[in-house]
Amino acid sequence: LRMATPAVYFLFLLSCCCGIGSCSECDDIRKVFQLRQSGLNELLPSSPRPGTDLQICKPRNLTCCTKKIEGKYQLVVQSDIQNLLQTSSTSLKLLISSNVAAFQETFEDLMRQAENHTDAVLQRFHYRIAHQVAGPLGEFFSGVGLFLLGSELSMDELVLRFFEELFPLVYDHLLNPGAGETSAGYTECVRSSTREVAAFGRTPADLSDQISRSGASGKLLLQALHLGIEVINTTDHLQLSRECRRALLKMNYCPHCQGLTRSNPCMGYCLNVMRGCLASLAEIDVHWREFVRSLEGLSARMQESQDLEQVLLGVHGLIHDAVGYAQKNGPRLSAQVHKLCGPPIRKPTQMVSIQQSKFLTHLRHYRTYYGGLADQLCVSNLVLGDGLSCWNGTDVVKSYTLRVVGNGIKAQSVNPEVKVKEADPVIHQIIDKLKHVNQLLQGKSIPKLGSLDQIEAGSGDSEGRYSGDCDDEDGCAGSGGGEVKGKTSRVSKSKAHRYFLTFDLDLEYTININIYTIFFLC
Repeated sequence: LRMATPAVYFLFLLSCCCGIGSCSECDDIRKVFQLRQSGLNELLPSSPRPGTDLQICKPRNLTCCTKKIEGKYQLVVQSDIQNLLQTSSTSLKLLISSNVAAFQETFEDLMRQAENHTDAVLQRFHYRIAHQVAGPLGEFFSGVGLFLLGSELSMDELVLRFFEELFPLVYDHLLNPGAGETSAGYTECVRSSTREVAAFGRTPADLSDQISRSGASGKLLLQALHLGIEVINTTDHLQLSRECRRALLKMNYCPHCQGLTRSNPCMGYCLNVMRGCLASLAEIDVHWREFVRSLEGLSARMQESQDLEQVLLGVHGLIHDAVGYAQKNGPRLSAQVHKLCGPPIRKPTQMVSIQQSKFLTHLRHYRTYYGGLADQLCVSNLVLGDGLSCWNGTDVVKSYTLRVVGNGIKAQSVNPEVKVKEADPVIHQIIDKLKHVNQLLQGKSIPKLGSLDQIEAGSGDSEGRYSGDCDDEDGCAGSGGGEVKGKTSRVSKSKAHRYFLTFDLDLEYTININIYTIFFLC
């Protein structure tokens, strides 16, 4: 993540114009502002001036900074920090979103394979009804796919609806063959009687139960990964407090006011500022670690449970058995239908297979992401070089001598650079969501279908609701930044019909695992 920020480029450009000490003229700085397109050049004085009106940057000599420039710099630091956060999370977001896309693609492919397999079996054993069953069968598998991808459709209702469409066809063509099709009104009566006459025995209930049970964990896993993306989007758009913006301004831009354009922040100084500004994000650390562990535990339990692939690719067998049950009980069913609907009113005469899907994740690499974020930004982006001198917030010195605090809200009570009052409320909300999903992933409170209904859409969404206490008076405005969309590599079949998904992040990994099993690599 060693990517230079706009602030770093700015420092480099300024170094070409001014040496250590005060700039003799402000024209050179104006040229740099123009290159940066920061909108500050029109605020620069024509020549250095006393900085008695400055509130944050206190130059020892004359300066090219003004109070208005200080205000504008607070906009710049908000943009800078969001750019840093978004850059640092890119690979993590890509990893999760790629697995979400791959998971969804596998579900959809599995639905197609299962539908084709079922249709092939119907064509072979029940060709008289296979053509007319194709429509209801397609609707059924489409509904199953939506259910597995997070829809709150009722699996019981989906299964019942399919068998209600199937029974009139079985009644006309298999129980009473050769008599011709019944009228629309009579067909509707037959359809409505499906449950009452138990036309297919326990098969509908068994099918609904098997899909619900085998799909619950996968559905939960997919929704949990979506929450992971929501957490990242929320923290990427963190709004800085007033104290934090002032501290970042002092660290990154106040040296410009003194002409100290080649100085970088001292490491200890940077750590204090960044740990203070990102204290709320550090509070996510313990819950994010548990989130990664819980995903790992869920994947292990999935291995032991009935596999969704086996259930869906066994639908054809259940439907075949259900039709056989109806045929075997034909006389009883016909008698019951006659009792409910009267005598028939007639119209005028007229192998596929999918094996295990393979996923690659190495989410465990990012289990300490939030705990070490502030330090990572200082090391990789803000403190460049190992020169003999560094900026300590007031002057260029040999080393930073103040106490360096730890991460998290409690540690900031003795931070000499940033005052932190309390945890950001939006971050607190995202922590609550992580706590809840961790309980679900660990099996402590999983609902019947593994739903995350209680987890609402969080802040940091497309409507622009983000965190922080920034107000118009502060002259603060956050930078957006488009969401990273994961790219899933194409699925290719080997001779064993196995699938491989490869993602190229910092290293290339290829791992074969079950459709629901995710191994987190150390």
